[in-house]
Amino acid sequence: MLGLSFWREPRPAPVPRHGRRDYLLAAALVVLTAVEGLLRPALPIASLLLSAGFTATLVWRRRWPLAMVLLSFGVGALVPLLTRDAVPETYTMIYLLLLPYSVARWGSGREIVLAAVAVLGCLGLSALAGSTGAADSLGGLAVVSAVAAAGLARRYRVRARARELDQVRLLERERLARDLHDTVAHHVSAMAIRAQAGLAIAPTRPEAAIEALRVIEAEASRALAEMRAMVRVLREGEPAEYTPDQGAGDLRGLARPAGAGLPVQVRVDGDLSALPTALGGALFRMAQESVTNAQRHARQATRVEVRVSVDEDVVRLRVGDDGAPARDTGRGYGLTGMDERARLLDGVLRAGPDPAGGWTVAVELPLAR
Repeated sequence: MLGLSFWREPRPAPVPRHGRRDYLLAAALVVLTAVEGLLRPALPIASLLLSAGFTATLVWRRRWPLAMVLLSFGVGALVPLLTRDAVPETYTMIYLLLLPYSVARWGSGREIVLAAVAVLGCLGLSALAGSTGAADSLGGLAVVSAVAAAGLARRYRVRARARELDQVRLLERERLARDLHDTVAHHVSAMAIRAQAGLAIAPTRPEAAIEALRVIEAEASRALAEMRAMVRVLREGEPAEYTPDQGAGDLRGLARPAGAGLPVQVRVDGDLSALPTALGGALFRMAQESVTNAQRHARQATRVEVRVSVDEDVVRLRVGDDGAPARDTGRGYGLTGMDERARLLDGVLRAGPDPAGGWTVAVELPLAR
């Protein structure tokens, strides 16, 4: 079953397109082949032509990895048989090891298996033709296998990281769903209570009001039950809670005085109480995550500054430290989660090294959402 599933494994997506770097690499290898021909005048012209011609396979190694392996290794094995004479290989042709790496990294399971069979067959033909000895064939097989294993390791490592990032995004969606549920549940609960109170005083009201109150109660109870079921599924069986998590009003609580670790200064401009609960909760979580990252990773920092400004149509968050110049190493799980939360709220998140030093996270969330 394992072999059958590997055979059916699709190619990783997306496959990078060939570009300027691939052409530059091929051109550089052609130049190196020419230089080697000048330094080794005993090399036949056929060896130099093969070495220069095979550089074209590097341009297409990701799009058609199996075809490039068959072309290069197949021709390399057939030439000695057709010419009845061994054709010395150039040192530059070491670049052909990129092809088994590419088929393992970018090929489908079917292509990987077929490429492995083809390479084994080509090595066998070379050994039978006498162009390579048994020791050289075994050594070549070991090197090709190691390179292909490196391609497979990279393939599955990238896949594992993609899955972890998907889990982070799903977790942020779940957290946002909780916040939205808690916010709406408060309003719906109030509707149900008011409807029940209306029923209690119905004797002094017209009959139409009684019927309207019954409809309100029924619809509110039904909506609340549906939301409870939805959140129970999202929380994997956890009971629904109606008390929202920390929100915008808790932002000032992130401040830390000097002497209690890295000082954190919080500055708020505007009325935070007017923010929707879900928006305030997202703002607090992103500020908290940014402060935590600064405390963990900022080098030579003396303080972390949190600024929040609320305008008529947008709320802005900026968290930065005054540490040594930071290096952008890509987005980790924390930044991925914050970016997902900002995107779900139609906002924008920017994070990276600050020209003045340290690291800065800037978020803009529209209030209209």
